[in-house]
Amino acid sequence: MGKNQKIMQNFSIKTIPTVDTAVLAALELFESTKIPKIKIPYKRPLVVGSGNAIATGQIIFKDYDAIFATESSFKSKLKNIKAIDGVVLLSARGEKHAPIIAKFAKSKNKKVILITNNKNASANSFADQIYLFPKNREPYTYNTSTYMGPILGFTKEDPKKIMQFINKSTSKIKFPNFKKYKRFYLMIPEEFEGIIRLLNVKFIELFARQVARDIETFENTKHATTVVPSTNELFISFGKKNTTFGDPKHRLHIPLPKAANYAAMMAIGYFVIGQIQKAHPPFFKKNIVTYMKRASKLFKKQMNPIVE
Repeated sequence: MGKNQKIMQNFSIKTIPTVDTAVLAALELFESTKIPKIKIPYKRPLVVGSGNAIATGQIIFKDYDAIFATESSFKSKLKNIKAIDGVVLLSARGEKHAPIIAKFAKSKNKKVILITNNKNASANSFADQIYLFPKNREPYTYNTSTYMGPILGFTKEDPKKIMQFINKSTSKIKFPNFKKYKRFYLMIPEEFEGIIRLLNVKFIELFARQVARDIETFENTKHATTVVPSTNELFISFGKKNTTFGDPKHRLHIPLPKAANYAAMMAIGYFVIGQIQKAHPPFFKKNIVTYMKRASKLFKKQMNPIVE
């Protein structure tokens, strides 16, 4: 077990690690754990998930003739699109909306493939096939190992090489004082457009509206995303240097490995967000217990701030 995995195994509410530790622990996990290979028999699947899950689904099935939906839109898609011949449901815990989605799909005579990390998920009873991925113990919502596993299963990247790149390159970058910034603009290579939702969700979970962010591809940044300039906004470019946008004094370049794919982009993106998290007050740590009490009432099920 790697040193970061040990941290994840032993942290408490008072010692919740930042997300960069979680992502390194995920890479350690997948260096030594077999990752299932996903085979989808459907020609026109409906891929469904919430939050991080649907973002992961859009990455995995980006080259499929797939239809994508969330907990808000799956019913209308299943009712109105006759070409859907099966459902792929992504849910780390297989709880909350997952059993509702799976049950409704079965009522429409659709077979359901569930991609999850929970062998005891409530959605399991409605699934025709289950892909169970390994995961680490993590704070609720971090979902680092939970969704990196399926992405690695799709891209077939070597987690050991990603870890080596972070240790030898990313961690050696002379980062600016992130504490000075409450506004961040992340620029992503076009081939990783699907990562934008994952990075956005991570900012929302960790900072909510305490820290502002925009995340766009390099090409989309050329459009009207910078009409109104912001003071003390840090532009962070991944993969290639930004020589155009933002104050030159407030630019940061983050290299990516040669032939990088989505798992590397996710890991390096989360690692950098973890450095931002370290520099700001522990908003997540201070609020996660209260949030989980509210969430338990909303979903009428006991939900804990640490997912074992």
